[in-house]
Amino acid sequence: MSVRRRPTLRLVADRAGVSPSTVSRAFTRPELLAPETVERVRAAASELGYVADVYARGLRSGRRGAIGLVVPDIANAFFPPLIRAAQAAAAAHGLTTVIADSDEDPANEPGLVEQLGAQTDGVILVSSRMSADQIVEVGRRRPLVLVNRDISELPHVLIDSAPGMRQALEHLAGLGHRSVAYASGPATSWSNGQRERALRAGAAELGLRLTVLPHRRPSQEAGHAAAAEVLAAGATAVVAFDDALAQGLLVGFADAGVAVPETVSVIGCDDTIADVTAPALTTVHGPTRRAGELAVQLLMDVVGAPAAGDGHRPAVAVVPAHLVVRRSTAELAAGPGA
Repeated sequence: MSVRRRPTLRLVADRAGVSPSTVSRAFTRPELLAPETVERVRAAASELGYVADVYARGLRSGRRGAIGLVVPDIANAFFPPLIRAAQAAAAAHGLTTVIADSDEDPANEPGLVEQLGAQTDGVILVSSRMSADQIVEVGRRRPLVLVNRDISELPHVLIDSAPGMRQALEHLAGLGHRSVAYASGPATSWSNGQRERALRAGAAELGLRLTVLPHRRPSQEAGHAAAAEVLAAGATAVVAFDDALAQGLLVGFADAGVAVPETVSVIGCDDTIADVTAPALTTVHGPTRRAGELAVQLLMDVVGAPAAGDGHRPAVAVVPAHLVVRRSTAELAAGPGA
């Protein structure tokens, strides 16, 4: 009875017509090779039944073959597209992704980053609610890349909502609206601060009255509660921190018998649920998938780079957002504040 030998890296190299080191790179650093070379190596590996031994490779290299990803609320529709994109980008590097949810509580984040950091090669921290000083301190202890936190000491990816917020106000002003409310997100959210600043600046330039509503957790329930505040403020349009709040506003207005967009116009942010709202939501589209991909690229650069010397400036990637007009906004008609 013959025993089939386990295929080796050298056998894969011979089948693909490349060196063993090229086979290793095809599984560990595919971005260093031509795509056709990676495809040829992986096809040869599949034919032979070769599976890269991540555990053994980790023992030799000190790598763990995984990255960590911490988000504030995995149930928020903003985060799943980013997570999926990051997972796909990590898989292209031969890495798995370990995900943690901080439940919108900054007190949970340091422990989660430490736990994931001990199990992975580095961590991507998304929309952190911690203070800048806390984040910098955490980043000193392990490879860390941020998404939607603008901290110069650490590499980060920013979804720049400011252009989209300005476009939102210009759109509303063009429809005749003069009084606009902003349904705020969490007080500890960098994105919320950026969006509020952009709206305040744009409203001042366009001569609009802006009412900023109290901070709240981004959820449909919170948006539903905010609908009454919009009406009490006499606003004829509202821009929400995100689409979850916007969807709640739509339901709140419907329950109050207020027609959207005939009486009140609604704009969301992130563009994650427009296909399930009624009416279809006008929103600021944020390229969340691209942000996830870029965050993995930056983390790979950090993990693979030598220790940075004095004067080194961490990498920054910025992806701009833009307004997508659908059916939840319309020309100003008779209504509150008209």
